[in-house]
Amino acid sequence: MSLNRSEKEAVISEVTSLAAKAQTLVMAEYRGITVANMDKLRVNARSNGVSLSVLKNTLARRAVAGSTFEVAADQMTGPLIYGFSEDAVAAAKVVAEFAKTNDKLVIRAGVYGGKVLDVEGVKQLASIPSKEVLLAQLCGLLMSPMSRTAVVLGALAAKKGEGAAAPAAEEAAAA
Repeated sequence: MSLNRSEKEAVISEVTSLAAKAQTLVMAEYRGITVANMDKLRVNARSNGVSLSVLKNTLARRAVAGSTFEVAADQMTGPLIYGFSEDAVAAAKVVAEFAKTNDKLVIRAGVYGGKVLDVEGVKQLASIPSKEVLLAQLCGLLMSPMSRTAVVLGALAAKKGEGAAAPAAEEAAAA
């Protein structure tokens, strides 16, 4: 069913607003995926803050014109699902994880930072830990020197405490 002009303009404006907020775009071919599997993908995407859309490629090209995602306009052919995310790795992570369990979903390309990513680039982006994990690792690195110092000082205090306890025990024995 074709869209009339006002419906097309509405789709273009919606996708343009998604592209304006997003950091990452992932495109994947969905030919042959069952409706149930597509629903699972959409639910997983929604829970991770990823907006998945099946769009006409001409409308998608018009929507991303003038944005950082315009560099992938030549990749927009065939039946594609477009995943936009504000988080840099969320879209790649959702699509790559689903593609591991469902061979019908074929990652075509992606865009991050104004650069087109091939299939391997999307998979590498998906392998980056989430922001929370990276922050936890950074905190661990920052706390490591402090905790080591605390352990060393604790060991020194225990060693001095053992030496001080011995003379006190001798005085008690002498009395």
